[in-house]
Amino acid sequence: MKADFLFETSWEVCNKVGGIHTVISTKALNAIAEYGENYVLIGPDVWREDKTNPEFLPDDGLFSLWKTIAAGEGLRIRTGRWNIEGKPRVILVDFTPYFGQQNEIFAGFWETYRLDSISGQWDYVEPALFGYAVGKVIESFTNYYREYPRIVAQFHEWMTGTGVLYLKKYAPWIATSFTTHATVLGRCIAGN
Repeated sequence: MKADFLFETSWEVCNKVGGIHTVISTKALNAIAEYGENYVLIGPDVWREDKTNPEFLPDDGLFSLWKTIAAGEGLRIRTGRWNIEGKPRVILVDFTPYFGQQNEIFAGFWETYRLDSISGQWDYVEPALFGYAVGKVIESFTNYYREYPRIVAQFHEWMTGTGVLYLKKYAPWIATSFTTHATVLGRCIAGN
């Protein structure tokens, strides 16, 4: 059975900061060959003010009807293409509106999953809120585009893990996949 739609989420989509950027950008052509326009990458909208993101090619026409609904739900997103070979579709998510709600959001993760965030500093809080926002975006998208019943949402690294947890609770019809890339366990196994 093949998914109708594949979302792939990473902190490094249109945000070149490390090796996962290379992993995703080099596999994008294969994903496009398999899913075509039903392959959408999701990344953080971290470029602000007068800076232009050289990796993001805006296209306000993508998903325009849904974006109106999403905006009404308080979701702040931009759509376009990733400026890499194949030019895959991209949704960039502005997660900053959740900064004032982080205590309530993290309390919910604690109550449901015992996810401890009490000692989390900003380098934890920011990506965790990004993952949460992505979960809400994918939920909204799939509620609007019901013609795609088989959805897979892949999340890369701990920075997006709260998106998996959000979908498990609020949109359990979406299959999720979580990929971690450089674990201590993996390095030990590879070294032996």
